[in-house]
Amino acid sequence: MANPSLRQLDIFAQMVAAGGISRCARDLGLPIEEIAQDITSLEMRLGYRLFEDLPERKRLTPAGRKTAEAMTLLSQDQQESWSISKNSSPSHTDEAPPAIAPTPAPAPAPAPARQSIVLAAPAPVFGHFQEALAAFEAANEDVAITLDLSIHLADEAQRALEQGRVDIAYFYALGESSKLPSRYGWSEQINLYAGADHPLARRDSVTPEELRISPTLAMEPQNALRRIIDEALQREGIIMGAPVIETDNMFDIMTILREGAGCFAAFGPLARDLGRMSGIRRLALERPLPAIEVRQALRSEAEAGSAATALAEFLFL
Repeated sequence: MANPSLRQLDIFAQMVAAGGISRCARDLGLPIEEIAQDITSLEMRLGYRLFEDLPERKRLTPAGRKTAEAMTLLSQDQQESWSISKNSSPSHTDEAPPAIAPTPAPAPAPAPARQSIVLAAPAPVFGHFQEALAAFEAANEDVAITLDLSIHLADEAQRALEQGRVDIAYFYALGESSKLPSRYGWSEQINLYAGADHPLARRDSVTPEELRISPTLAMEPQNALRRIIDEALQREGIIMGAPVIETDNMFDIMTILREGAGCFAAFGPLARDLGRMSGIRRLALERPLPAIEVRQALRSEAEAGSAATALAEFLFL
């Protein structure tokens, strides 16, 4: 649990298993405040709420349930608790058999086979269309949709589609790749944020030269959001100052931002949430930063009129 993102996912799993924040804190031997901070940080990274019913936060939101289903660490050590022995009925060896065997009831008609769709998307993108996804599931009871929240960039989406692991993939990109046919969904502007008392936050206009000499905060180098932001800025010739901290723990980033230690680049729901927080301001840049595209790709083997193609079109309505 040294990696902040893994720690947050682990605590999320423990929260689901415990059913409440107090019991989760007791089971893990951690303060309630620390559990709440990690869950808040994870929700910021995902871009949507996972739990309702504050302060206990014991009930999953619909998006939280889908997220729990998609996280493999929640599937460990559950089979025994779910399994019920088919031979657990009481024995009747001491009773005489009936003289006439009852007429067996007619076998029920087999249920129609459910069509399975695996939908891959970064968690914040899933938050964008979760209501549409719920509506599609409600209208198509013969379709079972599974989420894969591990795919973020075009190369990851391409491998998953080619290997047949997913049917539909949403991913972040800076345009269409020649190796992966896809269609444009929408764009999310990169913005820079700093503490309200940061010198650049008080400026009416911030130049690229000022960004070059200003310390920054950044997510960890292997984080997909960090990678796509860095690539977008490099393409535009924008050089940011050296990071004073690299972490995926958004609570730490919020705290350090408010202390005025550096600037932080973000897009999508994370940028939206940062812009709403007290003590944090969006920098007024001399020229806008580039935008990140969200694109959709479909497995090449998907047939026209199939459930996968229907869902892909429905999510674009």
